[in-house]
Amino acid sequence: MGDVFTPVNFALLLIGTVGGLILGATPGLSPTMAVALLIPFTFQLEPQQGLILLGAAYTSTVAGGAVSAILLKIPGAPANIATTLDGHTMALNGQGAKALQVSFLASAVGGIFGVLLLIFLTPVLAQWALAFGPSHLFWLAILGVTVIGTLDSSSVVKGLLSGCIGLWLATIGFDDIMGAQRFIFHSSLSGGINVIPALIGLFAIPQVITMLTKGRSDSGAEVITVQRHPIGAALREVFGRLRALSIGTGVGSIIGLIPGVGGQIAGLVAYDQSKKFSAESEKFGKGHPEGVIAAESANNAMVGPSLVPLLTLSIPGSPTAAVLLGGLLIHGIFPGPDLFMNYPAVAWTFIDSMLIGQILMCVFGLFIAGLAAKVARVPHAVMAAIVLALAVFGSYSVQNSMGDVYVMATLGLGMYFLERFGFSAAPLVLGLILGPIAEANFIQGSMIANATVGLGPYFFTGALNWLLIAIVVVSISYSVWMELRQRRYTTKDDAVAKEESLT
Repeated sequence: MGDVFTPVNFALLLIGTVGGLILGATPGLSPTMAVALLIPFTFQLEPQQGLILLGAAYTSTVAGGAVSAILLKIPGAPANIATTLDGHTMALNGQGAKALQVSFLASAVGGIFGVLLLIFLTPVLAQWALAFGPSHLFWLAILGVTVIGTLDSSSVVKGLLSGCIGLWLATIGFDDIMGAQRFIFHSSLSGGINVIPALIGLFAIPQVITMLTKGRSDSGAEVITVQRHPIGAALREVFGRLRALSIGTGVGSIIGLIPGVGGQIAGLVAYDQSKKFSAESEKFGKGHPEGVIAAESANNAMVGPSLVPLLTLSIPGSPTAAVLLGGLLIHGIFPGPDLFMNYPAVAWTFIDSMLIGQILMCVFGLFIAGLAAKVARVPHAVMAAIVLALAVFGSYSVQNSMGDVYVMATLGLGMYFLERFGFSAAPLVLGLILGPIAEANFIQGSMIANATVGLGPYFFTGALNWLLIAIVVVSISYSVWMELRQRRYTTKDDAVAKEESLT
């Protein structure tokens, strides 16, 4: 670990951490894009120095996305979608500083656990990750779909409808397998709907319109007031909710190992499971710290395990890991067993720097939380202009395409009207993200099944398939039971209120 603390290496670690937090807090700049943007700056550096910079940026951008998710209700990256559900409500309730402190502390706990898994259990976990085939990834996507019904919506039906809209949006564009055109009404849609512009539009544009329409009336505007919150209280809050912290860290670590899944699913599944196992599930979506803790610990716990398949088998566990693979190859380093035999100093300095980077990320993040009050003082009109500029910049920068800006604006306007009828953006985005994963793995699995054992045995046999199917069934059953119980209580409360009004 000594190599991390040499002056140049530590300076690069600091630059990567602070820069990653800033990039992560900027809507549209995902961890993948942040790491990709930094790769050219590593050409003149030693391999281990370049990897320290990229690793620190990867770690910090995931956590930095919580800043805009909490203060502006715009996820910095898809991994921070679940953070908006309770984080922004906490900010509206005057607990913005507390929400940020809790998110960075939970991120550090999840991130450190994930890197420790990377250090101590890499060979075992790499073999386990390889066991996931198309059928398992299909059921994992279906498990994510089961979250839709209960995610940030006053009604399960509206949540499911939002998810269905997202699944339909995911089919727009060319079919990857057959090459057929689907629902291409405009040339901007020929490449399908990119998740990043969609994410920005669905979350940012309704916020901008709300700020512009209500900004002139203080009584109607959602004014954010930030109260100071001691760090000691935030520590007690995080470690006093061990159930949410454990679920988030565990779910994030497991999902991080599975190639191609990503932090967005980790955050949403952890949020959903934490809600189902919580004794205060009725508080979720209304500014409950457990929601922030579960989501942020999960999306950072995913970072370390997502590098296990990359460093040991040359298989990227996430899109950002794929970009990191490019960074390794540029320096002439081929990941795999030879990495630890031929370049042990590079490999272990990189891993150690990620561990130190998690601690630095937490320290700088807590400092940023103290500045939250200044962001809250910005007038609504100015804030709306800033958010709109960031939304346009973020959408355009994904592919340097005005088509993405049009898609962002159209989806945002549509979401503004849907929100007025009680629909939520989170299930819609989840459907958009999970649709291609479920479709691609189902088609790939069907092709394998038709050439081997047949469709039924391929998707419905095997211990891992059965485990995932059982979790899907339990998740759906629990959601239906919770909905029925809530309706029963609502009916009983209405009856009591009616009797009281008559007497």
